[in-house]
Amino acid sequence: MNADFPVPGSAEQACRLDLLESQLSALFEVSSVLSRSLDLRQTLREVLGVLHERGRLRHGMVSLLSEDRGELLISALHTDDQNAADRIAYRPGEGIIGSILSRNRPWILPRIGDEPRFLDRLSLYDPDLPFIGVPIRLGEGGAIGVFAAQPPFADGLLEERARFLEMVANLIGQAVRLARTVEAEQQALREERDKLRREVKGTHGFDSIIGHTDAMRLVFDQVRQVAKWNTTVLIRGESGTGKELIADAIHYNSPRARAAFVKLNCAALPDNLLESELFGHEKGAFTGAISQRKGRFEQADGGTLFLDEIGEITPAFQAKLLRVLQEGEFERVGGGRTLKVDVRVIAATNRDLEAEVRAGDFREDLYYRLNVMPIRMPALRERIEDIPDLARFLVEKVSRMQGRELSITDSALRILMRHDWPGNVRELENCMERAAVMSEQGIIDRDVIELTGLNVAALASEPLPSTPAKTSTIDFNDPDIDERERVIAALEEAGWVQAKAARLLNMTPRQIAYRIQTLNIKMRQF
Repeated sequence: MNADFPVPGSAEQACRLDLLESQLSALFEVSSVLSRSLDLRQTLREVLGVLHERGRLRHGMVSLLSEDRGELLISALHTDDQNAADRIAYRPGEGIIGSILSRNRPWILPRIGDEPRFLDRLSLYDPDLPFIGVPIRLGEGGAIGVFAAQPPFADGLLEERARFLEMVANLIGQAVRLARTVEAEQQALREERDKLRREVKGTHGFDSIIGHTDAMRLVFDQVRQVAKWNTTVLIRGESGTGKELIADAIHYNSPRARAAFVKLNCAALPDNLLESELFGHEKGAFTGAISQRKGRFEQADGGTLFLDEIGEITPAFQAKLLRVLQEGEFERVGGGRTLKVDVRVIAATNRDLEAEVRAGDFREDLYYRLNVMPIRMPALRERIEDIPDLARFLVEKVSRMQGRELSITDSALRILMRHDWPGNVRELENCMERAAVMSEQGIIDRDVIELTGLNVAALASEPLPSTPAKTSTIDFNDPDIDERERVIAALEEAGWVQAKAARLLNMTPRQIAYRIQTLNIKMRQF
């Protein structure tokens, strides 16, 4: 309908009803589109398409205020040239679009070509036709964008069209609010995820493994090298030496660190359950299999699988495991479909696999498949110089658990260094936790160590290991060191002979005897 031909009353009423019907239909479809997806840009383009087809509005445009740039950027534009939107921006108050944002109210132009602030940056709009722009608001606040469109012809229904645009703008505002809320929450989750990843990497990195001896430095060098690649690793060592910590360090310092790290203790399960745990099972595969279940290999796809106590599996199961390690494929228990996975395997054992291969208890081919990169964890008695640092680290760990300050004295450290620790670091950790429990004042000294069950009298007679790293060696004449610690150290150095200890301290036998009594030092009898 052309503006040059006035519409009679009845015909104008019919036009209004027809427009209202098309707008209600378009509004329903717009609300449906906005509720379908959280991809704001794509959703807005679909909304503009609906308005073009159903709402009798051409060249729809949604521009939103950029918080970073402070400019209106085009978020959606109904045109064949989608690249045009990326090149255009409006400052608040600039042109028609910027003025609508600044004024925060609708603007109806009967003929857009007559408005001197019409910048025509998009080269899209017909200058002889009307133009309507309305602000996009979040609730009762200020405008955060502009929604604009051009009616296909001039008529007397511009006010009705403007009200319709305002209704659509309100729906767009709600969609923007939801999208920004979701984006903020997703950003918070990403930041939390990255923070947790950094914490996990820090917790399971090299800093969590204490050791300065040559044997431990060799382990660290091997871990740093093997972590870069997907090589299968076999960690050897006695129980309690920290093999799982090494596996953690390898995974969390590898390219697979963002993927799953799955662990399984092979000694904890019989063959039938071990097969189900590793390979999964289909529904009805056996009694109790009420649903399909993924195994550890599937769970670790793309990541790392740690198989602890690998030496405990039976020869029958060794053959099944060998196929997965060689081919990377398996079938679930009760299933016939072959599954393929990409899993890095780290195994650990405290057993002599070479002897078991010779005895026929461990498959030779599986042994060579696992023993690609062997890493041997030294026993604690082989790195006794690390005990002071280990003990302090473990005391700090227990301190955090108990929520109180704990400390360990040099005399206690010297006793710990004389023990051979058959249970390795795990035994030392248990000893430190018992000592913390037995220490009322939070100070772990040699007397508290005695309460944990260690034979302090027998250990005190043992020589202190030579050249310890950061040991408790004391300058007997240093006035800044606790006097009780100085006296105990001198007595230990002198084999608990008071006269010799007195000479080390530049005291008389009478003076040292007095200090032994007043400092409540228990003399050791040998």
